[in-house]
Amino acid sequence: MFENLSDKIEKAFKILKGQGKITDVNVSETLKEIRKALLDADVNYKVAKTFTDNVKEKALGQNVLTSLSPGQLMIKITRDELAELMGGKNTDLKLSGNPTVILMSGLQGSGKTTFSGKLANHLKTKRGKSPLLIACDIYRPAAIEQLRVLGEQIGVPVYADVENKSAVDIARKGIQFAKDHNHSVVIVDTAGRLAIDEQMMNEIAAVKKAIDPQEILFVVDAMTGQDAVNTAKAFNDRLDFDGVVLTKLDGDTRGGAALSIKSVVNKPIKFVGTGEKMDAIDVFHPDRMADRILGMGDIVTLVEKAQEQFNEEEAKKLQKKISQNKFDFNDFLGQLQQIKKMGNMKDLMGMIPGVGKAIKDVDVNDESFKGIEAIIQSMTQTERTNPEIINGSRRQRISKGSGREIQEVNRLIKQFEDMRKMMKMMGNKDQMRKMMQNMQNMPKMR
Repeated sequence: MFENLSDKIEKAFKILKGQGKITDVNVSETLKEIRKALLDADVNYKVAKTFTDNVKEKALGQNVLTSLSPGQLMIKITRDELAELMGGKNTDLKLSGNPTVILMSGLQGSGKTTFSGKLANHLKTKRGKSPLLIACDIYRPAAIEQLRVLGEQIGVPVYADVENKSAVDIARKGIQFAKDHNHSVVIVDTAGRLAIDEQMMNEIAAVKKAIDPQEILFVVDAMTGQDAVNTAKAFNDRLDFDGVVLTKLDGDTRGGAALSIKSVVNKPIKFVGTGEKMDAIDVFHPDRMADRILGMGDIVTLVEKAQEQFNEEEAKKLQKKISQNKFDFNDFLGQLQQIKKMGNMKDLMGMIPGVGKAIKDVDVNDESFKGIEAIIQSMTQTERTNPEIINGSRRQRISKGSGREIQEVNRLIKQFEDMRKMMKMMGNKDQMRKMMQNMQNMPKMR
């Protein structure tokens, strides 16, 4: 996401780097290039102009021209303004009420039904809530079935009434069902249309009036750019929604909707959808997104994702095995599977400062672990727990069983042995001290 914009902003800052002296002229030239980059990213013209005017005003106010590191100061001002443009700080859901009622709105094809499932899964797994999904799309039978399938997939019940042709009535009865069955959150999935029409707006306004939701979310496809912003404005004028959800942000290299929408409707972006899976949902943090746009990575989100997958108890057990030199292929396989759960591998690597740019043209395949998994899964339990017994004939059998070349098997076992040696050394303080002393006593290069 934001790939094109990041590249163009980086080129704009090179204008400053190439100058011996920073002047009002080359600051203006840099901001002109940034404004062009924003317009190319499908950002609203008025938003882009206001943004660059604000950056220039702050740059001159902080005396960038006489700063010891003007380029860095300009980047910081631009980063802070980008974060402000997208909302400044993240805004949480209002999870009040008993149950909390969340009304979903948006056009057909925006990913509204899928996101309803993702949000239910997020609230269940990350917030400890007991959600209920209510199917209020009375026009598209496939939407009800889709919600049921998603509900089964994530273990969340779905309230539906295919005979009832009143969305208002279904919503009311669904909320009563939630109260009777102690559900703490209700997510109401409503009908979308291919375009905004009066019937659709009247119906969702009637549902809002009848159920008085604590939270109204507008779901929009980020790839539609300025159209997304215009649609958001039309919905907000009628619904006065509480927040925006941007879906398919992973497929949009421009990102104009994410940068424009807060300025136009003055409502925060609360979530972004970043993939097909039910856990491909991120709370939107404007400051972290600004860092990513400027190539600074997003190490905080990366750490949070890791913490979600690695619980403290398991980490302690693993540490004990490492210290006793008992880390085996079962442990190694378990760690690989935990990493895979964290999300798309290229996105994860892109969160590391400086790495995103380096790998942007590299095909980082999520299937890259499959060969390693196949080799380990072709080992017997005894071989996995005692890697040292894997001799030549066993390696041949593992190669055939996994469908991988013998060289791959040999390479994996060698890398695993090297890793175990390093782990053992890290766990042995005396050995580490000796190694450091030996390094200090090595003859100096002349």
